[in-house]
Amino acid sequence: MTLIWMEVMLPLGIIAGILCVMGNAQYYIHRAAGGRPKHIGNDMWDVAMERRDKKLLDKFSCATSN
Repeated sequence: MTLIWMEVMLPLGIIAGILCVMGNAQYYIHRAAGGRPKHIGNDMWDVAMERRDKKLLDKFSCATSN
């Protein structure tokens, strides 16, 4: 009876390993597609603010370089 827990550990180890592989694959796919990792909880508002910030920084850098 004492070795029954070993029967449970093999499937749990396989499940944990697959979850780790899937998470890392998702991270690397997002990084390859976008150039950086995807931010968790990034919605349309955050995307719009990133575009606005980038536009303002580009405008500011062009104004200071002239």
